[in-house]
Amino acid sequence: MQVGIQFFPDVGPEVKSGRDYWQEALRLVGLVDRYGYSHVRTVEHYFHAYGGYSPNPIVFLAAASQITRHARLVTGAVLPAFGHPLKIAAELAMLDALCDGRLDAGFARAFLPHEFERFGVKLDDSRARFDEGVEMVRRLLEEEDVSIQGRFHSFSNVTSLPRPTQLPRPPIYIAALATRESFERAGASGYGIMAIPMAGGAMRELLDTYRESRARAGHEGPGTVMLAFHMLCHLDQEEANRLARAPLNRYLKSLVEAASDWTSGAASADYLGYDKVIEALSRENFDTQVAKCAAWVGTPERILDTVQTYRRQVGDFEIASLQVNFNDLPLPVAEASMRLFGEKVLPYLAG
Repeated sequence: MQVGIQFFPDVGPEVKSGRDYWQEALRLVGLVDRYGYSHVRTVEHYFHAYGGYSPNPIVFLAAASQITRHARLVTGAVLPAFGHPLKIAAELAMLDALCDGRLDAGFARAFLPHEFERFGVKLDDSRARFDEGVEMVRRLLEEEDVSIQGRFHSFSNVTSLPRPTQLPRPPIYIAALATRESFERAGASGYGIMAIPMAGGAMRELLDTYRESRARAGHEGPGTVMLAFHMLCHLDQEEANRLARAPLNRYLKSLVEAASDWTSGAASADYLGYDKVIEALSRENFDTQVAKCAAWVGTPERILDTVQTYRRQVGDFEIASLQVNFNDLPLPVAEASMRLFGEKVLPYLAG
């Protein structure tokens, strides 16, 4: 198993400035090569403490690429609904050049109604915009003199520059939460999948759906599954629980608040059941996340047990992406956690 780190900012100016958040994140990136973490990843979100400090993951990953010289740089994920494919393709290729061909390009549909409203994009156009955007970006990266007449964007005889460093293009991942169709489509397209055990649910069945769809479409191999977890490693189990409990609870509360439109009237055929998903997340807390192995918290031995338990539940997966500084977790705590995990846990998982 490969294990990397991800940054999902979940703070606002009243807690920490954007400068302080990203400077601390770069400090943590400085530990990646020393301990063998496989990737650095961040998100695209807007306007809210939940993710809003990261409106463009490419900007941070460009900086991170100059600190780690070995880890992959992962957009986790770019939102085609809010960007033009010509711009997205060019920026991804530029990042691929800056990191010497270490980019993994993740895409997501977005799921927060307040973002769609503020960008003036209809929720009911989400799936169509996503499918069109990803296909256009893929072709712009793979081909020259591209002409496409789309529903939302059209262009003729475009050769995007710079050309990608990885040929024919960087690996593509699709982010999915709990919708079976998303796992099916990612598998059928031959892309990797990014998923989040946080919401619970039938992850084994969803991952089986991904791999079965991939096989039916004639793609070789099982594909690549990247799952995201909160992580805090400490020599003392009780202290690990104490340090992680409040920040994780605040993170969950912030997520539910950012997505609260789903439980107060927002609806779309592209997001069937999301009201129930958010209602379920509103009942989550530190203890339930630890119990379902969505949070890896504790001593190195406890975390290794947690990983083994989860793999028995859902089967093997290729990549774990760890949130190491969730909510307002202090930098020294996150640094110590990354060091201890890197010394005592990572060698067993990556071996």
